[in-house]
Amino acid sequence: MFFDDLRNLPQLAQKTNFAIFAVDPSQAKTTLKKAFKSQVLFLEPEEKSGKISVEMVRDFTALTGSKDTHDRFFIVLNAEALNPAAENAFLKNLEEPAPHHHFVLVTKTPSALLPTVLSRAQVFYLKEANALAQPVAADDKIKALAKQLITADAKGLIALSNDLSKKKDNPRAYALAVVGTAIEILYKSYFATGQAKFLKKLPKLLTLYDNLQQNGHVKLHLVADML
Repeated sequence: MFFDDLRNLPQLAQKTNFAIFAVDPSQAKTTLKKAFKSQVLFLEPEEKSGKISVEMVRDFTALTGSKDTHDRFFIVLNAEALNPAAENAFLKNLEEPAPHHHFVLVTKTPSALLPTVLSRAQVFYLKEANALAQPVAADDKIKALAKQLITADAKGLIALSNDLSKKKDNPRAYALAVVGTAIEILYKSYFATGQAKFLKKLPKLLTLYDNLQQNGHVKLHLVADML
């Protein structure tokens, strides 16, 4: 999803338990801190290593154990600095989030995050942000499959759905990464060129992403939603 104004970030964060924002981390920190004051907590990469370790994530998420009855915002800045173990530790805290807890990852490259993380979150891009000018950060295999999804005919969709549904390690999360990357490619192509042709398949891809996110059948929706 795209939004037009950085000032909308707090309202969007408040409406979801888990969101990823492709915006400048320093701008996001200023905006959220001003909006939520003492209600917001930040986790940033360690200065020396530039990384966010699993121990840092565990210490951070331990702060969610309180019995607060008001909104609290847990913001991870430069989320691409999370290593896989740290991302997985973060995910464990999202299995049953309290209604008043809001988790936000801020990174200019959401595609660099694990598919399992992307599959749990709502991803927001700021139209004016440099994120639109950045190349898609997914790995080459994901990007190739995303481009295949965009251009596939009925026969190609069946073949692609068979391949993705056979993934041994969380096929839904992998499919979501492919679909999310396809959406990102089309959005960025549209904003770079202004050509409406890049928007034609977006409604189907967005429907597909929503259905997969809601635990829809991977093989079924990859074909049915795109035809």
